[in-house]
Amino acid sequence: MSVTKIIEVVGRSTESSDAAVKNALAEATKNLRDVKALDVVSVGLRGENLQEWGAHVRISFLVEDVAD
Repeated sequence: MSVTKIIEVVGRSTESSDAAVKNALAEATKNLRDVKALDVVSVGLRGENLQEWGAHVRISFLVEDVAD
């Protein structure tokens, strides 16, 4: 039996919304294994001059050691 957990994170980038999504995934995978999916919830611009992209994403991954 497999169990999937979902977390939500926000990535940031001054380059693009795609870079913000990639940054969110890169940081999350430093601590997560078996990532199975990433869903982009929203993207938007932030900051005083709207110079920073933010990407709100949901990342799902397998939970280890689940008893059958």
